Amino acid sequence: MSNLNRVERRRSESRVQLLISQERNRAAVRHLLEDRYEVLTDESVVEADAYLVDDFSFPDYHAALEERVEASNPAFCPVVLVRRERTNPRIVLPDPEENDDSLLVDEIVTAPIECEPLVRQLNSLLARRQQSLELMHSVTRLEESNRALEQFAYAASHDLQEPLRMVSSYLQLIERRYGDDLDEDGEEFLEYAVDGAERMHRMIKALLEYSRVDTESGSFEPVDLETVVENVRSDLRMKIGESQAEVSVDPLPMVRGDAEQLRQLFQNLLSNALEYTDEESPTIRIAAEADGERCQVSVTDDGLGISPENQDRIFDVFERLHTRDEHPGTGIGLALCKRIVDRHDGRIWVESEPGEGSTFTFTLPLADESAESEAASKSETAD
Repeated sequence: MSNLNRVERRRSESRVQLLISQERNRAAVRHLLEDRYEVLTDESVVEADAYLVDDFSFPDYHAALEERVEASNPAFCPVVLVRRERTNPRIVLPDPEENDDSLLVDEIVTAPIECEPLVRQLNSLLARRQQSLELMHSVTRLEESNRALEQFAYAASHDLQEPLRMVSSYLQLIERRYGDDLDEDGEEFLEYAVDGAERMHRMIKALLEYSRVDTESGSFEPVDLETVVENVRSDLRMKIGESQAEVSVDPLPMVRGDAEQLRQLFQNLLSNALEYTDEESPTIRIAAEADGERCQVSVTDDGLGISPENQDRIFDVFERLHTRDEHPGTGIGLALCKRIVDRHDGRIWVESEPGEGSTFTFTLPLADESAESEAASKSETAD
């Protein structure tokens, strides 16, 4: 089918409702459009792809049109207003060059109506509607696909734990019972097998955490980032002490989010800053600054750094820039960070140069003032 035929077919399937007060005017407009579209002339607003309403009857239909447009959201639902020069309209219309969303008007045409200009305007609006419908359909399919992948990842990683636990148990049993009878090669092979089972266990655990970001997440509430970071520093106190790291924390704001996931976010970033360094006493700084209704939080270290060509792929699942002998890990930590930030409708990025450290920055929604006051009140009550 040619592109022209496809366009004509789409046009013929488009439903345009005429909400015009005078019967003879309604009949005249219908005659102009009925060979292009399916024209509806119901007296009440019904489901259609576009609406053509005159300035005199517009106030009577405003509430119903507003309800229909809102029901179509996020799909675009156009409303075209006919301006009549020789009558006294019941509403004061805006300038055609200005957009006034409160009137629900997407286009204004002036009577007497010329067929071809009106058809061009309607075709343009209907094309926008078709694009929005296709986009909405694609988003829905993508969301369904993501849910299916999340469920698969969860089920696969969950079901893999039991056979892996059995493998690990039998390897440990072999080591206890027959370890003394193995030669040097046998001991080496067994060590590789045990190490592989342990690494797979860590990867499955990390994959489960990754798949649960959306499926088993908590609700959003006011979260004090200073408390979150303090808890993370407490969890990592042995690692911080062993590396003799200096961790400084600037004043941090209250945000709106999932407290447990934000704890995981800071723990992964701080753990990486402690791990990927060749300094005897690494320096790490956590800071934040407000940016409108959001804040930018940064974690800066003086570690190994990341080359520019690798700065995007480090947020992909199982991507590693170092061997496991150099730096152990699952390759999921930064991917998990990105997934958590995505869920908070933010973004995360890194600025770095090899040998000059890295700054990981991410955005989070700020808690509103009423939420902060409520959270402070609850804290005082608990104390």
